[in-house]
Amino acid sequence: MTVDLSVDKVTKRFGTFTACDTVSFQVEKGRFFSILGPSGCGKTTLLRMIAGFLEPTEGRILIRDREMAGIPPNRRPVNLIFQHLALFPMMNVAENIAFGLQRRKEKKSVIEKKIDDILDRVGLPGFGNKKIDQLSGGQKQRVAIARCLVLNPTVLLLDEPLGALDLKLREQMKVELKKLQAQVGTTFVYITHDQSEALVMSDHVAVMNNGRFEQVDTPKNLYANPQTAFVAQFVGDNNTWSGKLIGQENGFGIIETKEGQTFKVEVKSGLSPGTMVDLFIRPEAIIIDPDETMANLNQLTIKIKSILFDGANSRILATPAGGNKELTIALPQNRQYDHLKAGDQVKIGWVSQSGTCFTQS
Repeated sequence: MTVDLSVDKVTKRFGTFTACDTVSFQVEKGRFFSILGPSGCGKTTLLRMIAGFLEPTEGRILIRDREMAGIPPNRRPVNLIFQHLALFPMMNVAENIAFGLQRRKEKKSVIEKKIDDILDRVGLPGFGNKKIDQLSGGQKQRVAIARCLVLNPTVLLLDEPLGALDLKLREQMKVELKKLQAQVGTTFVYITHDQSEALVMSDHVAVMNNGRFEQVDTPKNLYANPQTAFVAQFVGDNNTWSGKLIGQENGFGIIETKEGQTFKVEVKSGLSPGTMVDLFIRPEAIIIDPDETMANLNQLTIKIKSILFDGANSRILATPAGGNKELTIALPQNRQYDHLKAGDQVKIGWVSQSGTCFTQS
């Protein structure tokens, strides 16, 4: 498989501050690769190095096996889309798309054909004469992408391009971008702090923290099998207990929490009794009124504080009976639990295999 982008041990320092620390990864041709992380973790710095606006302090960046050291942004086979798109408001759609081709001094007839072709590819046939202020937010996104794709870049870089959109449009554009990338086949490298964007759209996701990659994996594996406590906390929602590993039983670790509960959970190899750990349980892994005959079942009685209604994402906010730690529990989408209300006490449980724990940092 052809590798479109290779980043090899790239480090970027600004004085004594290290923004990117020995980052390495590869993106195969035609893949949608996302870099996910909180603000200030170094992801935009990394993207700007790939684009050529910054030079690495150490390491190499290669595009189709060609090293990019010293090559300016306008001569790299990449294009960059920013959050605010930077479309020219005084130009119509066709003129915006033609801008880069005109700078390349391509023939007018070739430019016109390429504009028609790319508008078809991004689902905007016949939009060439429309003014930018006549377009919806989603249509503007497509025009910005078309303006880049018409130049036939090897890699399209996207720096939080959905950040300025309202929530409903952002949800629509996640699906649209994924479909568009699959249709055009161009390699996308996408920067975001929004885990939902990364999980929905990407073939692979790198989770970045403090200038380093914590884990690079498929969205499904990131969610189901986090390799570090940071990934477990940052990707998806979790309930967290802190406690001590006090022993093992039938292949499971036994954890005593600070609140005094005892739970069984699968533990990473190398953890020994006495180790302080954090235990993570997904809200959707928690069972309301569990069958007490289930194998390896952890149980707890809770008091419901409130029902957080959000359609398919409705949750229960609760505390363990006699405690004040808040727990979030996914509410199954059937009418079986319509009777639940604030103040009720109910039993919950989860199988030991659904939890994960890591050494406290």
